[in-house]
Amino acid sequence: MNDLHEPVLFTRHNRPLHTLWLESQAWFCAHELGRLTGRFFDGHCIRKLDPDQHRNVQLLRYGHYQETTMVSESGAYTLLAHHHIPENRHLRHWLTHEVVAVLRDGQETGMADLPRLGRMCWPGGHTASLLYW
Repeated sequence: MNDLHEPVLFTRHNRPLHTLWLESQAWFCAHELGRLTGRFFDGHCIRKLDPDQHRNVQLLRYGHYQETTMVSESGAYTLLAHHHIPENRHLRHWLTHEVVAVLRDGQETGMADLPRLGRMCWPGGHTASLLYW
């Protein structure tokens, strides 16, 4: 695959996470996701995932394109569960409610006819999940 991809960069605890929205799903740089968990997600860890949960892409990182192993959203959650530490709960929450939400919202307005999740908040911390159609 020789397609060149420009990522969306997120930062958590001063550590970068390069992300992509490909084929209607979120993808994360495996190396950087591993750093966020305090582990090194090497080829051995990645091989534990199903073939549709990882891929190599040419990603623009630090000014030039380089082959980068990416894991899908489901692959990321699998790795977080497999290499469990208490902080991973906060990382999963951040990935789900901030990173993936921003990636989804950043899609073309031509997708406005597709359903999307939202949240309504009231004073006192009460919330309700909504489906915008």
